[in-house]
Amino acid sequence: MAANLLEGKKIVIMGVANKKSIAWGCAQAVAALGGQVILTYQNERMKQSLARFVDPETPMFECDVAEDQNVEQTFSAIHDQFGNIDGVIHAIAYADKETLQNGVINTKEAGFNLAQDVSAYSLISVTRYASKIMNNPGSIVTMTYMGSTYAIRNYNMMGIAKASLESAMRYLAVELGDQGIRVNAVSAGAVRTLAVTGVKGHGELLKESEALTTDGKSVSKAEIGNTVAFLVSDLATGITGDVIYVDKGVHLFNT
Repeated sequence: MAANLLEGKKIVIMGVANKKSIAWGCAQAVAALGGQVILTYQNERMKQSLARFVDPETPMFECDVAEDQNVEQTFSAIHDQFGNIDGVIHAIAYADKETLQNGVINTKEAGFNLAQDVSAYSLISVTRYASKIMNNPGSIVTMTYMGSTYAIRNYNMMGIAKASLESAMRYLAVELGDQGIRVNAVSAGAVRTLAVTGVKGHGELLKESEALTTDGKSVSKAEIGNTVAFLVSDLATGITGDVIYVDKGVHLFNT
């Protein structure tokens, strides 16, 4: 890929937790292509964690997506410092352990609402405020998984939340089209991340996923990041409202 594909582009990346995060693979890909990486973090504890491996010159802004006001303040602060932005990578999802591991039939209302709020509604909130400071063309990319469409063993409530996320993505793409803002989702293959370790039996899930890839090797965070970087570039101005699979063909065996 051209080293300057994202030159001059300011991309906000939300959801980096550690070096194993898919969002970190996205950040590395954006930076490698010349883009300005702007990170957000949930709280002071996460900021300290990021400080261990993120270049100290990388701008970081606190943003707890649990409250609309926090999201609005974050993008206002980003705009004050950087002006308009060109893209957002939304890699945020959460369900508490009880909700994630005890099956859908045992999901309580509070657990259901929390997973939907953080994993799906946050995209709507982020898009609302990010779109107000976004250039034309602009791009928003969220991260999903094929558990949104298929009943993946032990993925449980997170599959329901990802289905909601994908639906929201499509409606947002339609609503923002006349502003030149694209909204897409990348359905990443199973990779070892902090989020995946919360899934009961995640070791077997990773092994099964690797066995179903077309080349017998798991997709890497770099490969996922490269696709996301393409989607926030001007080469992807014709793509919106779509789910792009980056799983080395695993989804082909679940139809």
